Amino acid sequence: MTDDSNSPVTNTSTELAVLAARAADAKGATDVVVIEVGDVLGICEYFVVATASNSRLVRAVVDAVEHEVKTQLGRSHRGTEGASEKRWVLMDFGDVVLHVFDAEEREYYRIERLYSDAPTVDWAESGTPA
Repeated sequence: MTDDSNSPVTNTSTELAVLAARAADAKGATDVVVIEVGDVLGICEYFVVATASNSRLVRAVVDAVEHEVKTQLGRSHRGTEGASEKRWVLMDFGDVVLHVFDAEEREYYRIERLYSDAPTVDWAESGTPA
């Protein structure tokens, strides 16, 4: 697995996943979870999954994560899917994949169920609900 600079994945994958989760939470996303999928999938290290209450918030969460990752880690995403529909937006950072669902889509796909055996990461700062 490599990051944008083609160097081996390090704890920056974890940093990126945690930063994405915190940025999504700060923008108003709910039910934010970070799942370690590297051993199960092999194509990335983490999924960050979040729910937004409407299509405008889906876009705002995606924009906030993109901004924070670029500003704090100097990284850009490799690609985005679903941005025009704003019901399920996937943002691929290579080692981390962000999924922002509207509530209906998240309930329908229940992506966490597919990875229920995979460990999760405690991303919340102390005193902040996860």
